[in-house]
Amino acid sequence: MTPPRALTIAGSDSGGGAGLQADLRTFFACGVHGMTAVTAVTVQNSVGVSGYTVIPPEVVAAQIRAVATDIGVQAAKTGMLATAETIAAVAAAVDEVHIGPLVVDPVAASMHGDQLLRDEALDALKTLLFPRATLITPNLDEVRLLTGIDVTDRAGQREAAKALHAFGPKWVLVKGGHLWTDPSCVDLLYDGSEFVELDGPRFDVRHTHGSGDTLASVVTSALAKGNTLPDAVRAAKAFIVESVRHAYPLGAGVGPVSPLWRLPDAAAFLTPPAATPARG
Repeated sequence: MTPPRALTIAGSDSGGGAGLQADLRTFFACGVHGMTAVTAVTVQNSVGVSGYTVIPPEVVAAQIRAVATDIGVQAAKTGMLATAETIAAVAAAVDEVHIGPLVVDPVAASMHGDQLLRDEALDALKTLLFPRATLITPNLDEVRLLTGIDVTDRAGQREAAKALHAFGPKWVLVKGGHLWTDPSCVDLLYDGSEFVELDGPRFDVRHTHGSGDTLASVVTSALAKGNTLPDAVRAAKAFIVESVRHAYPLGAGVGPVSPLWRLPDAAAFLTPPAATPARG
């Protein structure tokens, strides 16, 4: 039986912690067949990004058309889109092949809060991609870049959710992982009329690379399986809690969150069997 199919439109992380590698790993852990439209190739490890090459926008669009018109896409997500030209090409391709639901993870800030997209690309996200999105999933640094709102408490999360919803997505999820003053980690879901707070524990860990990619990929997987958006987000919240709990060190820098907790038998499967005693 063919499993549900999901597409990630994102950049490649050569260190495997985030980007389309994290997306594919999460799709697999959720029982979904993953496909890719590569937007950029990064030179990256656990310490940081030392360079990247942007894939021509027409090639990105061609990848989307190729898989959508043959294999079919039951849900898609975006990650690193790099340039305004790429964002425009993705928006046009999404319309052309009627992709939906669409989860937009607006990768606009580094884990240190530094801006990753030029202002014209931020504008393209807001005007071209957000109106086509089923859900957008910004962290608080991205909220600041997109709206100018510096969120310092849960009331600020609500203000930010309203401002983001005005750009046109059906749903907004304002992630609270960077709200360090809050003892809990509360993500706020908003549909333009109602707020839903999704509470979770805050772990004292440094290995959180790829957490945003992983959460958005679980939402995309659940939507590909036919779940409602609120149920998909609740599933993703529970999944990311365990992924952070099972995060692991990697290299000399920041390690990734781990969706591998979903595969409890993997280690046993790969362990060599005990040697059989020789018969005399």
